[in-house]
Amino acid sequence: MRYLPLTDADRADMLAVVGAQTIDDLFVDVPEHARLDGPIEGLPMHASELAVERKLSRMAGRNLAAGDAPFFLGCGAYRHHVPASVDHLIQRGEFLTSYTPYQPEIAQGTVQALFEFQTQVARLYGCDVANASMYDGSTACWEAIVMARRITRRGRAVLSAGLHPHYVSVCTTMARFTGDVLDTAVPELTDGAPGDDMARLLAAVDGDVSCVVVQNPNILGHVADLSELAARCHAKGALLIAVVTEPVALGAIRSPGEMGADIVVGEGQSIGVGLNFGGPYVGLFATRDKYVRQMPGRLAGETVDADGKRGFVLTLSTREQHIRREKATSNICTNSGLCALAFTIHMSLLGERGLRDLAALNHANAVQAADRLAKVPGVELISGPFFNEFTLKLSKEARPVIRALADDGILGGVSLGRLYPGVDALANGLVVAVTETVDEDDVTELADALEEALR
Repeated sequence: MRYLPLTDADRADMLAVVGAQTIDDLFVDVPEHARLDGPIEGLPMHASELAVERKLSRMAGRNLAAGDAPFFLGCGAYRHHVPASVDHLIQRGEFLTSYTPYQPEIAQGTVQALFEFQTQVARLYGCDVANASMYDGSTACWEAIVMARRITRRGRAVLSAGLHPHYVSVCTTMARFTGDVLDTAVPELTDGAPGDDMARLLAAVDGDVSCVVVQNPNILGHVADLSELAARCHAKGALLIAVVTEPVALGAIRSPGEMGADIVVGEGQSIGVGLNFGGPYVGLFATRDKYVRQMPGRLAGETVDADGKRGFVLTLSTREQHIRREKATSNICTNSGLCALAFTIHMSLLGERGLRDLAALNHANAVQAADRLAKVPGVELISGPFFNEFTLKLSKEARPVIRALADDGILGGVSLGRLYPGVDALANGLVVAVTETVDEDDVTELADALEEALR
C-alpha cells in the first residue's frame, strides 16, 4: 500500500494558491531536456511495503554477519559482547527523544548521562577533562590536530606510521582546507615491533611541529611506551596526541594520559556499541585542563539550581551552532548521544574491576590464539607486545587467503594489502583480532582453514 496523504482536491487547492494549473507548471524553469520523461533506468517501480521488506530481507541474508561465523576482524572495529540491558535502556523514551540536549533544563537525564560519560572517558584516558563525544575516532583525530594548531600556532603535524590509514585519510582530506602539513609514513612489518616508528617520530619533532599523532596499540597491534616521545614533544613545544581505537585495552595497559599525552582521542565502539556493518560509532576526546577552552564540542557540567538542588548544564558549547562561526572550535555536531549513552551504560555495568577482567580475558585469548596460529606452516608471528590484536606474515599474499577463508564461512582477519593497496611490502601481512567472543573452536577452525589456504 502506498502512503499518499494528499487527495486530488488537496493538490488542486495548493496549485490554485500558487497560481499554477498543473504540477508540471511548477517545473517550467527546468529545461525540458533535463526533465525525466519516464521511469529511471535500472530503478524498480514502487512496490508494497511487504514486497520491499521481502526483497531487502533476501538481500540482507546474503551478508555474513559477525555473530554467524568465527570472527577475527579488527583494525579499529571490534566484536565484543554487549549486554542486552544496554540496548533496552537506550531505547527508553526518556533518552531516545532527547538525546541532543538543546534545552538542557528539560533534558536533565540526558545531560547527567553525558556528565557521567565524560567522567568515564577522562578516567579511562588518564586526562583531566573529556567532552560529550564526537562522531567517531577519525574525525576526533582531525579535531585534535586542529586544536594543537590553535594552541601552538604551528601548522605541521607528524603522524605515526602505525596510525590507522582511514584516520590518516580523513586528516589528509581535511588538511586540504586548512593548509596543515601532514608528515605521514607507511608501517613496516618489523619483527617484534610491527608498525612501530618511534625513532622516526623522535627525530621529526622540531620547533615547527604542532603535534605528533601516535596510535597505541597501533594498527598492527603493537603496544608501545609513549613516555619518551611525550617528553621530546614537550621539550620542543609540541603536543602529543594519542589515538586509541580499542578502549578495552586500557583495562590492561597504562593510559596515554599517564604516559604524558596532551590530547587523547579514539573510537568508543568496543564498549556498548555493536559493529552494525560500519556504524554509527562514537568518538572519544579528552585533554588536559589547561587546554579545555580549545577543546571542540560540548562539555556538560554539574551545578545547583535556585533551590540548591543538584542540576546539570552545558558548561561549554564552543561549536558554530551555539556561537559565531569565527569563534567556534568546531563545526561538527560533536555529540553521538545514543552511542555515548550506550558506552556509559556498558561501562557502568562493567565497573573498573569488570573492565580489567574483560581486558585480561581478551589478552589471554589473544595470546593462546597467536601461539596456535604461529604453528601453522607458512605463518610467522611478528608481533612483540600486543593486547588482543597481532600481525601474522603469511607465505602468500593475504588478500586471496582472506577471500578463501570467507568462502569457508570464516572472517579471518584484515589483510594489510587491502588497507595499504599498492604497498608490496605489506601484501603478505594479516592482522588478527581476538576478543572474549572468540572460543577455542573458532581458533582451531581458523588454523585449519589457514593451513589449507596456504598449501
